[in-house]
Amino acid sequence: MNTEKKRLATFLLFLVSTAVLVAFDQWTKNLAVEHLKGQEDISLIPGVLCLHYLENRGAAFGIFQDQRTFLLILTAIILICVCYVLWRIPSDKKYNLLKLLCIMITAGGIGNLIDRVRLNYVVDFIYFSLIDFPVFNVADIYVTTSMFLLLILVLCYYKDEDFQFLKWKREK
Repeated sequence: MNTEKKRLATFLLFLVSTAVLVAFDQWTKNLAVEHLKGQEDISLIPGVLCLHYLENRGAAFGIFQDQRTFLLILTAIILICVCYVLWRIPSDKKYNLLKLLCIMITAGGIGNLIDRVRLNYVVDFIYFSLIDFPVFNVADIYVTTSMFLLLILVLCYYKDEDFQFLKWKREK
């Protein structure tokens, strides 16, 4: 299979995988609205983990409260950058985890973007009460996990030359 066909196949897999992850995120948020909104918290592990409905009008950890336009623009820019990276990633197996992380970042971004556009806030519902961690959702798990793993990959696995595919090539 030639390079362009491989890229197209990878991109189609990216779209389908992203759609599945976004659908799961939206399903969990709909369950949270149906079963948690206006209700008492549901304790999953007493004193440690509970389900707590929250309408978040900001970003992670409550930053950028009521900055919807800024967050929409920022999300769009990040999604465009991730799609660019995915399109440029070589088909070499050593990049498979990087491709998966791109899928997770995109799914998390789109999942929360849908909420911001549709509701003007993001539905959060997972709360670690033991450490009073900010309430979050499945899309946040996608983004946080993938960014943590990406950091480890960049620091410990990939070398500078492994990212040559991101350089702009001038036409002669």
